[in-house]
Amino acid sequence: MPLLYQNPIIHADFADPDVIRQGDDFWMVASSFHLLPGLPLLHSRDLIHWRIVNHIVKRLPSPEYDAPQPGKGVWAPAIRFHNSRYWVFYSLPDEGIYVSHADDSLGEWSEPYCLKAAPGWIDPCPFWDDDGRAWLIHAFAFSRSGVKNKLQLFEMSPDATRLLDDGRIIFDGTPSLPTLEGPKLYKRNGEYWIFAPAGGVKRGWQTVLRAATLEGPWESRDVLHQGNSAVNGPHQGAWIELENGENWFFHFQDKGVYGRIIHLQPLRWMSDGWPQIGECLDGTHKGQPVGVHLVPQLPLSPCSLQTSDDFANGQPGLQWQWQANPQKEWLTEGEKGLHLTCTASENNHAIYHLPQLLLQNFPAERFSVRTPLSLEFCHDMEEGGLVVYGQRFAALRAVNGKTGAQLCLDHGWIDDKGELNSTSIPIVDLFDEKQVVLGLRVDYDGIVHFGYQLPGAEWNEVAPQFSAGAGKWIGARMGIYARGQNSDRHGYVRFSRFTVAMR
Repeated sequence: MPLLYQNPIIHADFADPDVIRQGDDFWMVASSFHLLPGLPLLHSRDLIHWRIVNHIVKRLPSPEYDAPQPGKGVWAPAIRFHNSRYWVFYSLPDEGIYVSHADDSLGEWSEPYCLKAAPGWIDPCPFWDDDGRAWLIHAFAFSRSGVKNKLQLFEMSPDATRLLDDGRIIFDGTPSLPTLEGPKLYKRNGEYWIFAPAGGVKRGWQTVLRAATLEGPWESRDVLHQGNSAVNGPHQGAWIELENGENWFFHFQDKGVYGRIIHLQPLRWMSDGWPQIGECLDGTHKGQPVGVHLVPQLPLSPCSLQTSDDFANGQPGLQWQWQANPQKEWLTEGEKGLHLTCTASENNHAIYHLPQLLLQNFPAERFSVRTPLSLEFCHDMEEGGLVVYGQRFAALRAVNGKTGAQLCLDHGWIDDKGELNSTSIPIVDLFDEKQVVLGLRVDYDGIVHFGYQLPGAEWNEVAPQFSAGAGKWIGARMGIYARGQNSDRHGYVRFSRFTVAMR
C-alpha cells in the first residue's frame, strides 16, 4: 500500500512558515509576534513530522516588550544557509529589519542586530547570487509605512551587515495583486523567482513572479487558490527541492481560533517553465490544495510537536512562551515541577495584560488538558491557574482569601477600542486545601469546557462553557500562570506536570 500523508501536517499556529533543506535536514521558522522566547526553529527529516528544537530570539530589544504587545514583535522570518552559516532575517514592524545567524542551528544564535531601522518594512528575505553579490527583498506594512502591495529590492553586503544602495521597487501589485507581501526570492535554471502571497490572509492566494534578471521585468502568475477545497487563503510559505528532484511547497491556512496551520503541497514545474502547486484546478495553470497525497520519497522519521510537559529541572519545555520578555523572578526554584511565583505586575487587574502568562499553541481541533496544582500562597489575593488566551480570554483560577482559597472562573474580552470587559464567577471554596487538579476540554470551533478535581473527589466540569477567540494575528493559546501583590515575600504555585491528550 502506498504511504499517504494528510493535510494539515501541523494543526497548530506556526504563522508565515519558511523552510530550507540542508543535507538530510529540514529547518522551519515561523512568526512569533510578541511571544517569548520568539522565532521558533523546527526540525524534520521527512517534511511531514516536525519538532521544536530551538528559539532564535530570547528577548526583544525595547523595554516596551517587558509588557505584552499583542500584534507586534517578530513578523514573517526567512531562513537561509550561506557560507557555512544559518541566517534568519525578520522584521519588527515598528522598528525595522533584524538579522541573527548561527554556525550550529541547535546552539546559541547571535544577538540579533538591526540591518535597517525602517518602520513598516516587513517580510525580509536575503538572497546570495552565484556571482557572490547579495540582495534583500522585502514588503511593506501600510499601517506603519503608508505603502502596500509593493516589493522593494536592495543590494546588500555579502556579510549582511549593511545595505549598499537606496533600493528600488521591482514590482507593484496594486492593479491585480492586492496585499502583495511575504516575498521569498530564489534562482532556478538561471531565472529569478519570487514566491509571494496576495489577497490577504483569510481569502488570499499564492502568486509567483519570474524574471531573467533581478531588474526585471517581472511576469506574474497565480498558482494556488482555494478552488473547490475547504482550505481558505492557501499561501505564504516556502519552496523546497529534494535531491531526488521532487518539489514541495509549504503554506499556511488561517483557521481562526486555531491560528495559521501548516499544509504541504506537491509542486511541479510545467513545460512552460512555471510551477503548479497542489492539484490542477479546472484544467488551468492554477492549483488547489490537496487533502491527502503520497508522502515525499524520504525515509520516514516520526516525531511529534511538544505538548505535554513534566517540567524537567523546573523549567518549561520549548513549546512554552511568555507574553513578554521573561523575568527571572517569575520562576521560583524547586525540586519537582514548575514553580510560578505570585509576583505583581502592572495592570494587575486584567489577565489579558499579564506578562507572566506561560502559554502554548492549541495543538489540534479537539484535545484535553490536566494539570495538578499545589498552592503555596503567602498573602491574600495571590492566585494561579489555567488560562485560555486570545482577544476573548478565560481562566480557571485558585485565589487566596482571608478564609482560604476559592476557585473562580473568569472570562472576558477586549474590544476594538482596547477596552476590557470581564466577569468572575465563584465556583467552589477550597478553604485550606492545597491540592487541586485543573483541566479543560476543547471541542470543535474552540469551545472550551473547564473542570477541576479535589483530592479523593470526582471530576467536576464547570459552567458556562467558553468560546475561545484568536489573539492579535495569532490563534488562541492555553497555559498557566501565577500572580500576586507587591510584597517583599511571594508565594508560588507548583505545577507538577501539564498533560495534553488528543481527542
